[in-house]
Amino acid sequence: MPAIVSVKDLRKTYDTGFEALKGVNLDIERGEILALLGPNGAGKTTLISAICGIAVPTSGTVTVDGHDTIRDYRAARSLIGLVPQEINLEPFEKVEDSVAFSRGLFGKRKDPAKVAEILRLLSLDDKAKSKIKELSGGMKRRVLIAKALAHEPRVLFLDEPTAGVDVELRRDMWNVVSDLKDHGVTIILTTHYIEEAEAIADRVGIISKGEILLVQDKAEMMTQMGRKELQVELAEPASSLPEALSDYDLALSPDGRTVTYTYDTRANRTGIRTMLNDLDAEGLRMVDLKTQQSSLEEIFTQLVKEQQS
Repeated sequence: MPAIVSVKDLRKTYDTGFEALKGVNLDIERGEILALLGPNGAGKTTLISAICGIAVPTSGTVTVDGHDTIRDYRAARSLIGLVPQEINLEPFEKVEDSVAFSRGLFGKRKDPAKVAEILRLLSLDDKAKSKIKELSGGMKRRVLIAKALAHEPRVLFLDEPTAGVDVELRRDMWNVVSDLKDHGVTIILTTHYIEEAEAIADRVGIISKGEILLVQDKAEMMTQMGRKELQVELAEPASSLPEALSDYDLALSPDGRTVTYTYDTRANRTGIRTMLNDLDAEGLRMVDLKTQQSSLEEIFTQLVKEQQS
């Protein structure tokens, strides 16, 4: 099945000469949640703006369900919902009226039942008659999502959807995003929060300096690029590691009770068995073992650092 959003060699250069996007290629699959990670100034918002038709690319093409965003702008844009970073809502407007107005902007007929359905999906049905100024920050973000869904798009872009909200509200928003996916919406979110990508994304894209460094299934990325640590708890504390173990990537904890062995998950042999035998041969007797996978944050940091070097 063809990708619902296809970006080919997309470039954006501003009048100042700054190159915000440098030949970006990206296919977004139907029904997936794609998290786009990158530091400030990486090009995340510019990429979303170009896909949504807000920014005109210098060159390259974007299609949404087969519709070119330049030649067939109206058809392409009607398939996209966009939730911006900023909360920009009319404070004295009622929630249901605000959502209905957004629906009208796309030429959709009045449909109070559809508006009510969207509010119910986002747990806003009991706030339908409330003025927006009466809502909490988290509820206002839900209203932004409701407005973006008002014209029944197939693709939803969330630009930093949980910026500035506390951890509890952030996790609540993750549940909302998962529910939207269950209702058949393809979701692309930009985020600074690595744990957000780990929690809800199917695939992760990493962008830096206007270039896509990697797009991969989240679990595959962490398996192929991650490193694992084996932590060996010793029966007796050691003052230092014997010279005979210097060929291994080992570290001794400050209290001398834990030896950490770091190894590459992609290697044909991890060397764990030989390392443990040599550890025992040197009189360092173990009492417990545990492993730890490198986090997505570590992978992200490593990739960006490699590009900057």
